[in-house]
Amino acid sequence: MVLLVTSASGANGSGYGKLLAFDPDGEALGPFSEDARIVDPRGLGVFGSLVFVNSGSDRILALDGKGRVARETGAIPGLNPGGGNFGPDGRYYVGLRAARTIMAFAPTLDGSGEAALPSAVVPFPRGFAFGDDGTLFLASGIGPGGEGDNAILAFGPEGTINSSWKVQDPVLSPLDLTIAPNGNVIVSSERPFGAPDAMTTIREYDRSDGRLVRVFAPDRGTEFRKPRGLRFGPDGELYCVAQDEVVAFDFATGKSLGPVVRLPGLNGQAVIFFG
Repeated sequence: MVLLVTSASGANGSGYGKLLAFDPDGEALGPFSEDARIVDPRGLGVFGSLVFVNSGSDRILALDGKGRVARETGAIPGLNPGGGNFGPDGRYYVGLRAARTIMAFAPTLDGSGEAALPSAVVPFPRGFAFGDDGTLFLASGIGPGGEGDNAILAFGPEGTINSSWKVQDPVLSPLDLTIAPNGNVIVSSERPFGAPDAMTTIREYDRSDGRLVRVFAPDRGTEFRKPRGLRFGPDGELYCVAQDEVVAFDFATGKSLGPVVRLPGLNGQAVIFFG
């Protein structure tokens, strides 16, 4: 089992621009793959024995346990993929930054993708995930150019907005979203987005109505700057990748467990366990 982290590069920061691997103790193992098609990597998803990675080269790739490309879409002009997650129908869903929507791809990565929501459904899509009942929760955050809003939307199976699910949280500015074992919605937040003194937290919302349940905050020994990708590990703990580190939280108690990975220059975007 390895911990994989995408580290942005170029306009997104001064990070490595690689899909990086770490052992269970947080020791850096180097790039998981050196394939030249992996450029400024973003979202991640695991399907069976493959890990899917969204590349800034406008394509999606699926890698085997040795980091070799087993499947790929080929370049899709204008794709500009962000986050990734598998849906209840087994398809791989991808947030599209420029089109401001979500697209679904067959796990074989052959054929064209299918729009899961209308174009420009939100000003700037951040993370998204599916609840146990098929509800699609989508974080709408602030884009690199300052465009966007700070909201979380819930969509039913037919793509209609569930107006009874509403988050009212004045300090929310979402960056990624995942579903907890209890079914609640978990979001990493940086408010104001991009500010050096931003309040950085992880926030839990009730799955039934969007009510704020609790706030996870780092301990004093953790910098927790620019929190981004969220995943639950096989141990049930919550992991969040941030600038220069990956931080773990005990989900049951909400206690910060501190950094499990420290790597100067890490500009983390997504995190996942694989293998």
